[in-house]
Amino acid sequence: MILVLGSNGFVGKAMCARLAAEKRVYYASTHAECDLRREEDTRALFEKVQPEVVINLAAFLGGVHFGYEHAAEMFSNNMRMQINILDACRDTHVKRLINPIGSCVYPGALDMYTESKLWDGPMHQSVLAFATAKKAFVVASWAYHKQYGLDVMNLVMSNMYGPADHFDPVRSHAVGALIRKFVQAKEKQLPAVTVLGSGKPIREWLYVEDAADALYRAIGAEPYDSIINIGAAKGYSIQETAELIKELVGYDGEIVNDLSQMDGALCKRVDGTLGNKLLNWYPQTEFKEGLRKTIEWFDLHKEEYI
Repeated sequence: MILVLGSNGFVGKAMCARLAAEKRVYYASTHAECDLRREEDTRALFEKVQPEVVINLAAFLGGVHFGYEHAAEMFSNNMRMQINILDACRDTHVKRLINPIGSCVYPGALDMYTESKLWDGPMHQSVLAFATAKKAFVVASWAYHKQYGLDVMNLVMSNMYGPADHFDPVRSHAVGALIRKFVQAKEKQLPAVTVLGSGKPIREWLYVEDAADALYRAIGAEPYDSIINIGAAKGYSIQETAELIKELVGYDGEIVNDLSQMDGALCKRVDGTLGNKLLNWYPQTEFKEGLRKTIEWFDLHKEEYI
């Protein structure tokens, strides 16, 4: 049995769709059923399901501004969930825990993220609370493996986007926020769309179905006791991303940069050489095509956001 935690979220939906397509037996857990911040709830879920494999897609997260405003909640909620999940995996003899981690765990000054540089400097302040909690999971995975023999696969993912992403102004990341802005501007015939910051930061984007493919491949991969990057080492500036979305939406107005807003880390690109080797994984979705699919999904659900 495969237990998917956070199955009702953005990545969780894509993961469950992949498991269903592969005809794998899985149990989809949602926050409504189990509050993973509560030890007793987490233990009860694991004892009920008795999973052999756990895919942990549960997290408390949001964009840069959300992270600043809810820093304490980000740290405490994620830390509680992580410890409860690890303890439950240990106590119910889970054979493998698969855990995606955001690339924000890398030092903020790097422009290319390789596994050997994980500890080579401080993380960017804009993601410090969330990233510290996720980096702590890397240490906890090592500790639980060393003391209890727990098999954990930590996959460091590029910034994800795709259908069912966050598109609201508070929780969305750059792609989701920009899609909502451009679609809204077209609908309301607004003269301009504002991009927060200079537009210069570079981000690598991972389509959600490609992310689910990497997670699926980790189920049967050989054990590996350190982090594995999932990426293609190719990035786009926020300005380039905005221009692409503008083109795909068919918006005719201007793009205005709000230079009073923070930029975040200047460059986030992920060297996926190790992931290519260990998981035989390569991204299948070209960025422009992924944006087109995401915009099509948003068009069908835009009444919820505009």
